[in-house]
Amino acid sequence: MSVTSSGSATYSGALEGSSAKRGLWSSRLAFILAATGSAVGLGNIWKFPYITGENGGGAFVLMYLLCIAVVGIPIMMAEVMIGRRGGHNPVKSLQMIAERDRLKPAWKLVGAIGILAGFLILSFYSVIGGWAVSYVGTAASGQLTGQSADAIGAIFSGLLSEPLTLLLWHSVFMALVMVVVAKGVHSGLERAVTLLMPALFVLLLIMVGYAMTSGGFAKGAAFLFEPDFSKLTTTGLLVALGHAFFTLSLGMAVMIAYGSYLPKGISIAKTSITVSIIDTGVALLAGLAIFPVVFANGLEPGAGPGLIFQTLPLAFGQMPFGSFFGTLFFVLLIFAAWTSGISLLEPIVEWLEERKGMNRTISTLIAGIVCWALGIASILSLNLWSDVTPLGFIPMLEGKTIFDLLDFFTANILLPLGGLAVAVFAGWVMSRQAMEKELALSAPAFKLWYVTVRFVTPIAVATVFIYNLL
Repeated sequence: MSVTSSGSATYSGALEGSSAKRGLWSSRLAFILAATGSAVGLGNIWKFPYITGENGGGAFVLMYLLCIAVVGIPIMMAEVMIGRRGGHNPVKSLQMIAERDRLKPAWKLVGAIGILAGFLILSFYSVIGGWAVSYVGTAASGQLTGQSADAIGAIFSGLLSEPLTLLLWHSVFMALVMVVVAKGVHSGLERAVTLLMPALFVLLLIMVGYAMTSGGFAKGAAFLFEPDFSKLTTTGLLVALGHAFFTLSLGMAVMIAYGSYLPKGISIAKTSITVSIIDTGVALLAGLAIFPVVFANGLEPGAGPGLIFQTLPLAFGQMPFGSFFGTLFFVLLIFAAWTSGISLLEPIVEWLEERKGMNRTISTLIAGIVCWALGIASILSLNLWSDVTPLGFIPMLEGKTIFDLLDFFTANILLPLGGLAVAVFAGWVMSRQAMEKELALSAPAFKLWYVTVRFVTPIAVATVFIYNLL
């Protein structure tokens, strides 16, 4: 490994025979911030609170934490390990490991599935990120102050009904993502997360402090941390399992891509556990920031996907300094979505750089513009194409718009399929000796991880996969 004059590290590939010169994270902290930035996103601040509300609170949270330990951490370790072992983009990393261990070359398709999943997710994730960008101005201008529930709902419905407005904010969000990715690992990704992640934590702590003054903090904390197992259903358990998988950016090749930039000597296990703990902590803090405000205003915690863009704006509109803290909250949401968007674009850009020989800027422009264009279909499905259901002839997909289909296929098929394939590859196919060398764990710790990723994790992921399809 050597250090260039610009300060970014390079090395000659993780596997012997690789001649690629690639950037590396400058430190363990840089990787943790980047991986945490990928994991912390709309899933923590938008989805986790509302699915917790829908599934009864504390018991659901407890099961979610268990699923993080049993499913999330083992697969994250496997993905980072594959990335560092291969030392290239997700497709080529799996291809090189397969060649080295004399495995079937078809295993490289696991990387391709992940890249495709991340690319499709970003196309509509950017649209939702655009909603957050729009709501900063809405909150800052005082439009939420003193409004009724119907008026707040009309603001959100009005936003969704305007394709040109949605296109503007979708374009702004995608441009923010592309600017960072185009600058590369050291000057782009690392520098961005070094600034954005501490800012995100500060904003979140300010929001928790604000929630403590709302009058509903004790009730919100009790809802989040006092388990009532009578409210936990089989569906809730499977939702917890699925979200534990989704929230850590697993199955979408992100951690393989980020792992390919991880220097030797940095513990994969310690960094994966740290990232998982921080990500979970952010989700819990988001709950502490949101539920007290909801309860203080007599609103419903199980409000579903509208919790962030309808229920919370209603609460902020009724509270002292609501415009200021509402604005702050949506800035926080943008930061979370931005760091995740960066990680979703990175694997396809890395692939274009290495597979097609394009420079960083051109590969980012091509990937970003194609993803932006696909996002237009999601925008139109919210208004002009709202009655277009391309696969409506299939019973389980009846009534699903393009936006719904992209969400369904990525969350319920591609991500679990990719994660299951990674678990099988690590647990049953890849050389055990190579894994022991990469993970550098004590014998008991490696055995625990190996048994988990070999037996427990695949069964859990397969269960969610089958349940979602049925």
